[in-house]
Amino acid sequence: MFDSLSDRLGATLDGLRGKGRLTEDDINKAMREIRLALLEADVNFGVVKDFVARVKERAMGADVLESLTPGQQVVKIVHEELTELMGSAGTKLAFSNRPPTVILMAGLQGSGKTTAAGKLSRMLAKQKRRPAMVAADIYRPAAIQQLQTLGKSLQVPVFERGTADPVETAVWGVEQAKAQGRDVVIVDTAGRLSIDQELMDELVRMKAAVKPHNVLLVLDSMTGQDAVATAQAFADAVDYDGVILTKLDGDARGGAALAVRAVTGKPIKFVSVGEKLDQLEEFHPDRMASRILGMGDVLSLIERAQGEYDEQQAAELEEKIRRAEFDLEDFLEQLRMVRKMAGGGGLTGLLGMIPGVGRQIKSMPKVDERQIDRVEAIILSMTPAERRDPKLLNGSRRKRIAAGSGSNVQMVNQLLAQHRQMQKMMKQVSKGKMPQFPGMPRR
Repeated sequence: MFDSLSDRLGATLDGLRGKGRLTEDDINKAMREIRLALLEADVNFGVVKDFVARVKERAMGADVLESLTPGQQVVKIVHEELTELMGSAGTKLAFSNRPPTVILMAGLQGSGKTTAAGKLSRMLAKQKRRPAMVAADIYRPAAIQQLQTLGKSLQVPVFERGTADPVETAVWGVEQAKAQGRDVVIVDTAGRLSIDQELMDELVRMKAAVKPHNVLLVLDSMTGQDAVATAQAFADAVDYDGVILTKLDGDARGGAALAVRAVTGKPIKFVSVGEKLDQLEEFHPDRMASRILGMGDVLSLIERAQGEYDEQQAAELEEKIRRAEFDLEDFLEQLRMVRKMAGGGGLTGLLGMIPGVGRQIKSMPKVDERQIDRVEAIILSMTPAERRDPKLLNGSRRKRIAAGSGSNVQMVNQLLAQHRQMQKMMKQVSKGKMPQFPGMPRR
């Protein structure tokens, strides 16, 4: 979503980085470009005006103009101001000392509210909590069935009473969850196609009845400034605690993420980065600012890795590497792990989280993820014994594997050669030697 903004800001700031000294004219030109980039990203005009004024005031200070690296100082200022614009620090959910914690989901129809409830349930379950969901949207066709389907796939109970009064259903659902020992209850409320008094009145009554510890507004980031207007209207009627921003993997201009906190004063707590249930992330303004400026996001990358690995797996893999016993089954497992870490952004998105790689990705050859499918098909066409001991793979077996995987013998041979090279490197590492790569001086 931020690709275009990232490119424009990156090009402007790169121009400043290359200068040994900055003049007032240099800064004025850069501020014009930053203003245009933000306006094209659909950021609210008032927010853009204030942002540029703050950056310019700091950039014109003696600390920048007299610095040996003035361009870097301006980049630092832009990063800090972007972070401040989006909230300066991520905010956590509030959990009650006397369970269950009640979370009320609000938002317009089509914003992804029901799906967000499912994603939040999955995230909480991974944090060792015991969530439940309440279906209090009785107006949208199939809303209850959608929530039940999500609950079934997540093994999270869903409490519903058909078309009974939604406020009474919400109160009843919270009591049911409490009776079953659930420590978090997520109430999925009704939405409308547009804001109306009936919607707001129902939300106000439901909030008073269930006394939620968190009220989360779900906003569709692809609606741009309309999302900010919606956030303001809900803030005026229902005092919510934070925002879940959905569809951040889309190709819209993304101004909502930059402006919603500045306009409403409400923090963004979570962002949805894909359609799958595991594609909900806590929102960290400083990390998002780094991504926008092409500076990578190492902390999120580490968290993804930690989320996919468990300590026992990591210890077993380390031991195999030490003994140089990394076989094709291990190779397949690591391939799948990387894929899961990549999520909706794919391998290109994963690479973009590495500092220094961000904006350079576009000039690199595109990562062909179909190649991974081919490798996976080749390994899966082998027997378990062949995966554990590739030395068994004679000519006839390689022909069988090529036929079974829809590839050819040459591709099978290439994979096996890559695996041998990897084993050789691991053997060197296990002996405390630095592996030799082409072009490296030999020691």
